[in-house]
Formats: sequence, C-alpha cells, structure tokens
Amino acid sequence: MARFNNKAAKAQPTSRVTSTGRVLRTHQGGLGRERDARSELFLLAVANFVSQQTFYESGEARDDRFAALVRELAVTDPSWTAGLLDWLRGEGNLRTASLVGAAEYVKARLDAGATDGPANRQVIASVLRRPDEPGELLAYWTSRYGRTLPKPVKRGVADAVRRLYNGKSLLKYDTASKGYRFGDILNLVHAAPDPDKPWQGDLFQYALDRRHNPDTAVVPKSLPVLVAHRDLMALRPAKRRKVVTGAQGAQRLADAGMTWETLAGWLQGPMDKEAWEAVIPSMGAMALVRNLRNFDKAGVSDEVAAQVAAKISDPAEVARSRQFPFRYLAAYQHAPSLRWSYPLEQALGHSLANVPALPGRTLVLVDRSGSMFYSRLSERSELNRADAAAIFGTALALRAADADLVEFGTTSKRVEFSAGESVLKVIGRFGDLGGTNTTEAVRKHYRKHDRVLIVTDEQAAYSQYGDPTEQVPAHVPVYTWNLAGHSVGHGPSGKGNRHTFGGLSDAAFRMVPLLENARDADWPWAQAG
Repeated sequence: MARFNNKAAKAQPTSRVTSTGRVLRTHQGGLGRERDARSELFLLAVANFVSQQTFYESGEARDDRFAALVRELAVTDPSWTAGLLDWLRGEGNLRTASLVGAAEYVKARLDAGATDGPANRQVIASVLRRPDEPGELLAYWTSRYGRTLPKPVKRGVADAVRRLYNGKSLLKYDTASKGYRFGDILNLVHAAPDPDKPWQGDLFQYALDRRHNPDTAVVPKSLPVLVAHRDLMALRPAKRRKVVTGAQGAQRLADAGMTWETLAGWLQGPMDKEAWEAVIPSMGAMALVRNLRNFDKAGVSDEVAAQVAAKISDPAEVARSRQFPFRYLAAYQHAPSLRWSYPLEQALGHSLANVPALPGRTLVLVDRSGSMFYSRLSERSELNRADAAAIFGTALALRAADADLVEFGTTSKRVEFSAGESVLKVIGRFGDLGGTNTTEAVRKHYRKHDRVLIVTDEQAAYSQYGDPTEQVPAHVPVYTWNLAGHSVGHGPSGKGNRHTFGGLSDAAFRMVPLLENARDADWPWAQAG
C-alpha cells in the first residue's frame, strides 16, 4: 500500500529562525515561544537601531542583550556570527549595530583565547564601509574597554583606512566635531598607504599635519580635490557668491568636494535659490530627499526640481542609496509641495522591489497596537514600527493575486484597497487599535486562505485563545514578520509551515517563495540567490 510515495508527497521545508520548544511569557504576559540564541540575535540585530528604546525594552537593555548574544555566539559559533555582522553592515544596512557587534565579537574571542573561525582582523574590516566608521568603532571600543587597542582591532581598522580614505572623505568626515580625527586614527593604527594609491601617502601626512599643526599644514599638489577646496576657501566672502552664480559654479563646487552643509557655512549667508541650484547636481539621492522642504522654501526652479525628481525616483539611484522604505514615507509626509509626491511614490515602489507577487489567496495582518506606535524607529526618524508594518503589509497585499489586508490591535478590521492603488494612499487608511489580540484577529479573518502573513512585534497579551498560528490549519503556511526583535515569539517557527523572519527592508520577503517551492530558507548571507 502506497502510504507515502505518491504524487501528493512534498518535501517539508525548514527556515532558520527556530523555536526551542520552551513556552515562556511575552513582555505583555501572553504565552510565547523561546527562540534559540542564533534566532534571537538575528531578529534583534535586523531591527535594532542601537540605543533606541521600544515600548517594552529600554535602549540600554536592548543593547546589553545584543552585546551578550554576540559575545556568546562569537565563541560558540564564530563563522555564523561573522557572517551575520558582515551581512548586517552590507545588505542589512545597519551601521551601528554591526560596528558594536564586531567590537564585541573581537573582545569575547580575545577574552576566551579563541583561535578558530574567521580572523578578528577580518571581522573588524568587514563592517567598516564608510570613511567615518573607523572613528566610530574606535570611539566605541575605547569608551567600553579603554585606550589600549588589541592588534586585531588596529589591523582591521588600518585595512579599512587604506580602502576608505581619500580627499573627498577627508573633507566630509574629518571635522572638528569628531572625537577621533583622521590624524588620530592614523596615529593609533599606523596604517601604511595602499601601494596602488600613490597619492595616499601625501593624504595621510596631510591628515596628520592638519590635526597636529593646522596653522602650517600644506595641501599636497597630488590631491586635486583638496587643492580646489583650499582655493575656494581662500576666496573673500564677497567673491564666494560669484562662484555660486557663475556659469561653472556647480562644477567648481563638485570638483572641490563641497557638500551642501559646507557650502552653507562657506557662504556665510542663507542657502538661497542660487546656492541650492549650484550644489544640487553633486548631491546624493538621499541628501536630496532630506532637503525637499528646503528646496521649496528657497524656490528652486521647476527645471531643477525636475532634475531632483528624476534622480530620487530613478531605480538605480534608489538601489544605490540602500535606504529603508520607511525613509520615503517620512519624506512624503513632510514634503510641502505636490511636485515631490509622485517621485517619492515611485521611489517607495522601487525600494519594495523584493516584495513577491504571491499566487492564490493571502491574508495579511498588520499590527497596529500601542506598542508598535510607542517608539521611533531611529533617532533621525519620526516614523515607528506601526508605519513600517503598514508599508510592508500594504505592498504585499497590492502585489498579491488575491489578498485580504487587515489591521489589528485589541480589535481588528479590513483595510480596503483597489488594484493599482499606491502604497502611500492605502497607508492613510490605517489607524491605532490599542492592545494586541493577534489570536482573535487570525480567528476572525482567516477564511481558507492559502497562506497567512502577520507583520508584528509578536508581543500579544491575550492568551485565552492560544497561539495565534494554531488558528490556521497545519498545512497552511503562516509567516510572522517580526519588526522589533524581542526575545519571545508568539508562536513556533522553523518547521511545520510556521516560519518567522524579520528586518526593516523588503529583503526578508525572499523567504516566502523559497519555502513555498519546498526549498529550505537559509540565513540571508548563506542564500545562493
């Protein structure tokens, strides 16, 4: 009798965020599932803007939990932890968490005398990808562990310095506001110039000179950006405005590495229409997005505004900027002019490129409880996890073949939308629904859907109906997308059609098609594609 080997037989895929089997309590007192250490660290890492508190945890408590998990796994599972940190700074696009993690990784392994796994020097270098980050890592290390720098830290930072330091980076990041200037870092790590960059020796010497002897430091002729910048800075204030308004003004500013922040101080006056129009061509996409209000206030021309709109909505620029989707929602909410609405709508759409077009019927539940509204996602954002959840849930519903979109808290209700609507329009229909009764929301709205996806912080208080994922038949996949990284989940994960993933970008959606094609979903840095 053929019990197993038949046409209906299908491999049961697994995912990596895994429950241990222990039942614990959520922060709100509801029943939840413990996750293993790797799963807990992954979910915390991809949702953690360091020092930002949530409704249930202070920023300090979250940082301590993050550091403790990194230190534990750096010794017990160094290859996995190094892979997480490298990915976190790269595709994960979380700078501070990766820098803190790399420092704690090295400290734990030095304390334990561990020599297996990836080299400490390599891990430090892997997370330093912007010229200000060597100083950030050194500031963190010395504030925690004193001014004595272990050799792996010195060498990893030196590797990054050779890769990252150039004339433009010195102008932008080597400022008096920094505790560690470029010259200080060079003194500490003794970085040798890259032999393939013959100008870098002069750059290093100039960085040292301008730090220790600023009155006599001489700009090397081998560094044309610095020469051009010096020449502009030497102009009398009365002549500076003529540079901005001249025919070659924009090119001269770009050649001298003038950022809009530097230009504002250099002009010793307001950033008016002419100033913005001269510097806009050399501004990056996200600098443009952050200054849309300033452009309107100064009255930049429609022609220049069209150039800005084209750049911020260009798919390649959106991909290159590697910004989280909620950044575009923030810009949309704060931009005063309608001329930016459509470009920002396009940019948001491009930033959600990984959201899959799921077949069949999909139930999407978006957590709009009080804890999701309580804290900002980062110190530079007015948005919160409720906003992020609405973005991702709406994008998924709009792209799916047939979806029901539901918001939930203490109560729950459908969010209406039409095919072809923009994410931004639909988001305006979400509200604040108080407490968190995930289980009842699933019970009320599940109607033989082919899958259920819950975007949430998983901190349900109501346990009288049991695990929210148990309200769905075992053969139907339930995907929980965790946006907060708390230690206890609302249901099991890792197998049996119950899967959890997390993060603040659309990249997490890659798991869904993999699992539905009966493929195991590995950690993001280990996925073949």
